[in-house]
Amino acid sequence: MLTARAMVLFVVALLAFVLVFPTARSYFGQSAQLQALRAEVSAAQERNTELEFQVSRWQDQAYVASQARERLAYVYPGETAYRVLDPDVAEPAVNPDTGKAVAEGPVDVGFADTPWYGTIWNSLTVAGEVTVDDQPAAPTDPADPADPAVPPADDAPTAPGTDDE
Repeated sequence: MLTARAMVLFVVALLAFVLVFPTARSYFGQSAQLQALRAEVSAAQERNTELEFQVSRWQDQAYVASQARERLAYVYPGETAYRVLDPDVAEPAVNPDTGKAVAEGPVDVGFADTPWYGTIWNSLTVAGEVTVDDQPAAPTDPADPADPAVPPADDAPTAPGTDDE
């Protein structure tokens, strides 16, 4: 069975394991933490370098002027600013009362001389009266004879008794 020598060797190995294991575990844990902190410091230094470069760019007056022109649409005195809109995206200006295109100049809303709270009340009233269709209008097919919105072609037969000749 077990000899005394094997039992002593087992106890010594168990004692060594009990004494070394916590130390080794803390060593490996701390080395992983140290590696993570070094990576974090490296990332912070890269970010710092990038921010210092951006700060140095903002010291240049030409860069500041280009950013003001690009971001804020500033122009130099005497220049004319143009804004190009995509015609597929741009909606035409329409008078909400008449539904017709708005000509140059301000839109007459009819209550410009009323106080601000009256203007807000009128806009809420107008907004409440607008109806919105949930379904878009179906496109009409000119070849569909059942569609009443499409007038019949000149060579199409007409109903009996409607001869205009």
